[in-house]
Amino acid sequence: MIANLLNADQREALQEIANIGMGQAGDSIARVMGEFVQLSIPRILALERAEAGAKIAATVGGGAVDAVRQAFHNQLRGEAIVIYGHDRCNDLADLLGYHGNIDHAVEQELLLDVTNLLVGACLGGIAEQLKADVGFSPPALMAERVPIETLLGSDGIDWQCVLLVEVNFRLEGRSFACHLLILLSGEDVGSLRQALDRFLEAF
Repeated sequence: MIANLLNADQREALQEIANIGMGQAGDSIARVMGEFVQLSIPRILALERAEAGAKIAATVGGGAVDAVRQAFHNQLRGEAIVIYGHDRCNDLADLLGYHGNIDHAVEQELLLDVTNLLVGACLGGIAEQLKADVGFSPPALMAERVPIETLLGSDGIDWQCVLLVEVNFRLEGRSFACHLLILLSGEDVGSLRQALDRFLEAF
């Protein structure tokens, strides 16, 4: 049951921390892009493995997707996956100011660059609020042009819980949406609970 993953106070704390972390992520992304970035308030769903595929498909929508994975470690551990609609590479290129021809190699580079930026900024902001150390492995392409329902079927990752964070950002009238998944094993969920409890005890 989801209630066993995080209690009400922990879920509320995680939402508050994610809100602050996303604000810091917006500042970080703006510094890289050199322009103001507006980030929406993140919507967070905590899902168990058995229900994750259908819920993620309902949230992300149909169609083929690309996905990039990036592990994080130290006091917070798990695997982050950023999901992009396959037809979004032109939007990515526009947001990053890329004006050349977009071939397959460029598409992959754009996906890796944006994932590294988003995961580092979002999880870094969350870790800072929790006063937890976090490090990142290099991002790697996980899937291209696959149905969303099959994305987590054979990932080779030991996980029991997924936090689905919907990320939307806008830059000077241009908008882009993607979805950040945070996969956690049972042990990692325990570490997150402990970090949230420490955060709550500080107030």
